[in-house]
Order: sequence, then C-alpha cells, then structure tokens
Amino acid sequence: MSQIFDFSKPIAIGSDHAGFEYKTALISFLEGKGIAFKDFGTHSTDSVDYPDFAHPVALAVESGEAAFGILLCGTANGVAITANKHQHIRAAICWGEEIAQLVRQHNDANILCIPARFVSEATAEKMLQVFMDTPFEGGRHANRVNKIPCS
Repeated sequence: MSQIFDFSKPIAIGSDHAGFEYKTALISFLEGKGIAFKDFGTHSTDSVDYPDFAHPVALAVESGEAAFGILLCGTANGVAITANKHQHIRAAICWGEEIAQLVRQHNDANILCIPARFVSEATAEKMLQVFMDTPFEGGRHANRVNKIPCS
C-alpha cells in the first residue's frame, strides 16, 4: 500500500512571522521544481497569530484541495498543535531528513511542520524534498494510522 501525494493538486503552505522567510525560500524551491502551491500567508515578518494560517492550510489538506501542507513557525509546535485539531490531519514536526522520511513512511503525515528557528534553510529544503518523495508504507503502519481519529 504505497501512497505518494497527488501532485496534480497544489501544496498548501503557511507560516507565522517567525517562519515567513523560510516560507518564501520554500516557495522559491517549489517554483524551481514547477510544483504548484497555494500560499495562505503570512506575507511579512510583522507579528501575527499562527492559528490564523495553520487552520486554512489544514482545511485545504483535509478537504482534498491541496496535496499536502507545509507549516512553519518558530518551534513548529504551535502550527502542529493547531493543524492536528483537524480530524484527518497528521501534522508532523520535523528537524531532519530522517524524521521527514519516517513521518511519511510510518505515520502517513500530510503536513510537514518546520521549526524555522532551529533548522537551516538548506535543511528545510532537504526535508521538504524527502517528505515529497517518500510514500506511506501502509501495512502494520496503516493499522496504527487508522486508530488516530477520535471518531
């Protein structure tokens, strides 16, 4: 049961002020690969509230409008906590390529959460590439993932 993302749909991306610069860099990264995206903001480094951007990204992924999501904030905890309030979202905080690979393989993560204050821009790009390239393994992992929703 190998599942990879449907790249005929855009990638949803959003950040707060702490993640804005990395979001801009990741958008350039996606553009360089010809991958469509939808930017849910923020659009500057002015202080904002991360839920205002995490909820729309999560809704786009949950509804199927987006292939998957990318969220950034200082620690990635705020955006991950917010996104994971949505029933069919599996938002995973990643700080390295191996974690990005494992959350796709084992958890079928559908939102990559990046702690902009704790990883380099190069690491963020590498994690995104690994996240996009790694399929969900299914099997015993599917049984576990199917137990995540509350209803």
